[in-house]
Amino acid sequence: MLELTFSRAEPADAEQLAALINSAYRGESSRQGWTTEADLLDGRRTEAADILDLIAGTESMILQCRRQNDLLGSVHLQKLDQQVQIGMLAVVPAMQGLGIGKRLLAAAEAEAKQAWLVKHFVMAVIPCRTELMAFYERRGYQRTGTIKAFPVNPALWQPKVAGLCLELLEKYV
Repeated sequence: MLELTFSRAEPADAEQLAALINSAYRGESSRQGWTTEADLLDGRRTEAADILDLIAGTESMILQCRRQNDLLGSVHLQKLDQQVQIGMLAVVPAMQGLGIGKRLLAAAEAEAKQAWLVKHFVMAVIPCRTELMAFYERRGYQRTGTIKAFPVNPALWQPKVAGLCLELLEKYV
């Protein structure tokens, strides 16, 4: 088993985190892993300025996963009332399938429970990404049936397919 450390991201990590997230979600590099959105969306998932805002945000954190000094993964957590929204879970594409994402998600849930005393987690996933939905279901998340419009951000990304939407998943611990 890989020896991993988990810590909250600092502003100095923003550039590296943005590069990791973009490589995991979009473009040719994302095809090395199984979580790519390259066939669904063009462009970038985020940029360093957005990451800085998330790190500095109230009741917001990015948890990062490292092996020695190498950044292997990250996830954003945002407290909203009595629940935590989980987003942008990313693992280096060439390292996907080794259990890093599963361990990162568990560490994120534990960190949020300790920091914010919450027991309810929510996330939004593109429902046509069946392998990703199954991954979260194996971690105890349940589909709610609630569908939201896919966010529009032409400065960063453009849909490649029509009708993209998000389905909310939730988990109580």
